[in-house]
Amino acid sequence: MPYTAEQPKRRESNEELRARIPGWGADLDPSDRPAVPRERFDPEASGAHWEFPERQPEKWPRERSVEHRMLTPVFGTVAPLKGLSGVMRRYAYRKYSEAQAAHWLILLASDRVDAVESHLRSFASVRPDNPLAETGVRSELTRHGYSSRVGRNRADLKHQWMDPILVAGPWIAAGGLLVAGVRALARRR
Repeated sequence: MPYTAEQPKRRESNEELRARIPGWGADLDPSDRPAVPRERFDPEASGAHWEFPERQPEKWPRERSVEHRMLTPVFGTVAPLKGLSGVMRRYAYRKYSEAQAAHWLILLASDRVDAVESHLRSFASVRPDNPLAETGVRSELTRHGYSSRVGRNRADLKHQWMDPILVAGPWIAAGGLLVAGVRALARRR
């Protein structure tokens, strides 16, 4: 079991492993290992005052992988799950193993959904997002943006042409939808 001092129980004995895997256990003989005098398993030597770490209180259900029986004793609480992205993350952890691509693809998609949710939430705040200032477009014109790219063998030059599309594209699309919505409302009146 993780987080305890005792060594895990093995499913197969040394003899069974040696018979099944050629060369298994070649370093079991202490005379073959140079670090033997320093190696010893002594759980009392750790200095820890506990057998099992004290568990952090769980204020709301936390996401954990299906591979693990329990939540780790200490876990992060800085960014609790919220909105549609939180529902997607909970689903990924509840349904899929970490070894499956679906788990990670859902988590990637939930990151994108979280970014959209954050942009939308910023419009309701006193200081909404400013895409020109936050993307560094102004510094391209004032801080030697062009000369830092030309003749420098930079790897990011290959995809540089699509960066404005990826950064500004969603904002332009949202503005276009807003203009179309206002025009539709104006025509109805």
